[in-house]
Formats: sequence, C-alpha cells, structure tokens
Amino acid sequence: MATPFEDVPLSRFHARVVLSGTGGQFADGFSLGIIGIALSLAATPLGLSSGWMGALGAASLAGLFLGSLVAGPISDRIGRRPIFAWDMLVFTGIAVAQFYVSSPEQLLFLRLLLGVALGADYVVSKSLVTEFAPIRTRGRLLSVLAVAWAAGYVCSYCAGYLIRDMGPSAWRWALLSSGVPSLVIFALRVQIPESPHYLVAKGKVAEARAIIDRALGRDVELPHIWKPVATDEPVTGLFSRKLWKNLVTGCVFYTCQVIPFFAIGTYLPTILGKLGVTDSYSAGLIFNLLLMLGAVLGLIVVDRIPRRTFLTGSFALMAGLLAILLNVPVGMTAVTIGLFAAFAFILAASVNLEFVYPPELFPTAVRATGIGVVVACSRLGSAFSTFVLPVVVEDHGIAYALTACVGVLIFGAVVCQLWAPETRNAEL
Repeated sequence: MATPFEDVPLSRFHARVVLSGTGGQFADGFSLGIIGIALSLAATPLGLSSGWMGALGAASLAGLFLGSLVAGPISDRIGRRPIFAWDMLVFTGIAVAQFYVSSPEQLLFLRLLLGVALGADYVVSKSLVTEFAPIRTRGRLLSVLAVAWAAGYVCSYCAGYLIRDMGPSAWRWALLSSGVPSLVIFALRVQIPESPHYLVAKGKVAEARAIIDRALGRDVELPHIWKPVATDEPVTGLFSRKLWKNLVTGCVFYTCQVIPFFAIGTYLPTILGKLGVTDSYSAGLIFNLLLMLGAVLGLIVVDRIPRRTFLTGSFALMAGLLAILLNVPVGMTAVTIGLFAAFAFILAASVNLEFVYPPELFPTAVRATGIGVVVACSRLGSAFSTFVLPVVVEDHGIAYALTACVGVLIFGAVVCQLWAPETRNAEL
C-alpha cells in the first residue's frame, strides 16, 4: 500500500536535508552574532563613530532585505536547489575578504554582500526543508534550523569572547571566523536534490517521481499540492484575497520578533554596561547560552501547542519582562542579569516560529516568494532598529530604547491575536 508523501517515516535522507539546512542557519547565526564583538574591537582601529557602529551593525540586515526579496521569486521560478547548493560557497568568499578591509566603507560593502547571501539562504533553506518534512514532524524539523541558528549565534559570541584578547587584529580574526562553518556545509549541500513539491507544482512529475524513488522509496506517493491561487506570477499571487492577510500577519509577527532580538543582541555588552552590569561580556555570555537553551525548549513544544498560542504568549511574556527590567534600580546586577536571561530564554524559544510559521502560511507555488517578502520586511525593520539603537541610547538613554522594544512586542501580540491563522498540522 502506497505511503502518502506527507506521512512518510523519517529517514536518513530527511536527516541529510535537515543537516544541510541547519548548516546554513548555523553559518547565518554565527555571522550575524560575531559582528557585535567585532565592532567593539574595531571601534578604535577603524575610528568608528556611533553612526558607523550602527551602519555596520545593520549592514547585513539591510543586505538580508535585498537578498530575501530577490531570491524568493527566483526560487519559485527556477527551483530551490540552484541557490541552496551554491550560496554557502559565495558566503565563504565574502567572509574571507573581511579580513583584509582597511576602512569602514570597505567593511560596510562586504557586510551588505554577506547579508544578500544570507537572505537568499533564509528563503531556500526554509522552503526546501519544509517541502521535504513529513507533516507530523514538520514543526520539530524546522525548529532544528532555529536551534542551529541559535547555536551559531551563541558560538559566535563564545568565539568572539576568546578572540578579543588576540591583539590589535583580533577584530579581523573575529570577522574571518564566520567563513569556517559556511565552507564546511557547502560539501553537504551539493548532494541534496530539488524539492518534489516544487517539481509537481511546476508539472515536472517524472523528475519528482525519480527523486522520490531514489531518496524515499518507490512505495511513496507524489506530494499533494495546495493550489489556492491560479497565477504564474508569485508576487501577484501573494496579494490574492486568500493570501494577503497571511502575508501581513507573517510580516508583522516576524518584524516585531526580530527588532528586539537584533537591537538588543547586537549591542548587548553596551546595553548591559548602561544598566550597571560591570562584567558585561560575561553577562552577555550567559545571555547567549540561554538563547541556545531556549531554542531547544522551542523545538520541544512547537508541535505540542497551537501556533497562535505560542505566538501571542511569547510576545506577551517578553513585553512583560522588559517592562519589569525598566523599573530595576541601577546597581542590582543579579536582578538585571536574571531578567535579561529570562527574556533571552523566551525569545529564543519563540524564534522557532520564524522557521516554522512563514513556510506554512503560503502554498508551494508562492512559498519562497512569500518567505522572501516576510524575511525582507523583518530585516528592514531590524536593520533600522539596529542602526538607530546606539544613537537613541546615546541621546536619550537606555530606558527610552527598551520602552520602544516593549511597544513593538505588544503590537506583535495584538496583531497575531487578531489575524494569525492556525497552521499546525495544515497541509502544504
């Protein structure tokens, strides 16, 4: 008796697909995480003002906006695999080039290019893993990508913590280190085939059949394709009556979640110092380790509770923790670190939804484009907040900046409560 594609048991092939996807996410998290320490080390050698610090911190996020926006429609037209197989090699070359910069302008250009490569990878990794994952374990498999991203982010902080004492070129080695994980994962990716979901949606049934026979077995059926839009133009399809609310919800949820993540995470040592924490690097290390533990918690619970409950509950908890933190007197270091640790734990758990929820909001024909628009919107918001935060802290104080983050989180909770569809166990 034939097994539906959506119900096929997990296999070594699924593990290879997920490992290939997680490797890219690890590289992404590492690159975006290392910039915070690298900038603090490069401030004097490169003569960085607060404006340059903000611009360089936001550069990769701005590049992510462009990369994800462009890669989505391309992936929906030519397939997931062409970008998935080669973007990590491009990423490695750009990462190595960072070692040789001699001016803020050169570093800004390379960070923008890195962001473009990262944006493309966000789109194709999520699309490909989603379309290979069995429905009952889809949330957990996609959450592995979130854990890998958090692991890369945490490892970057640990690497930066060790590299910071390597002399005047420590910032160069910190930036160069981001090319190591991307080079390792490149060898795995070139062996991953195209998504059968994508091939069936494009009418390439024979090619999809051959991939399924080879990878999963001859007794596995072709995937069933959800077709709510009748268009060959992915961007037009996103604004159809059936999908526009999903698009808006995805953009708001993702943006409201990543604004505090990157704004606080990128300048964590500075923020903790402003709050009276003397050993801000050690406290930041605790913060980042709890990001990793929170990501694991998210993996465990993501398929056990409704998506909407996870969304709105995490937004409300994070807003409450930051609001309490604003009222802690300066000097109460243990309380400040504890509240930040709890915030990091909940934030990292909720980040799993960035990998699980957007792919579920869109059908195969426009999935990559939908993910691309959602990611682009989120990175535009996070790039702006990352650029503005050091200037706001300098001109108005840390309390003003954190109050703005509380407002963003509350807005996200309200929109998700009103509009977010429930997608757990939904067919693709």
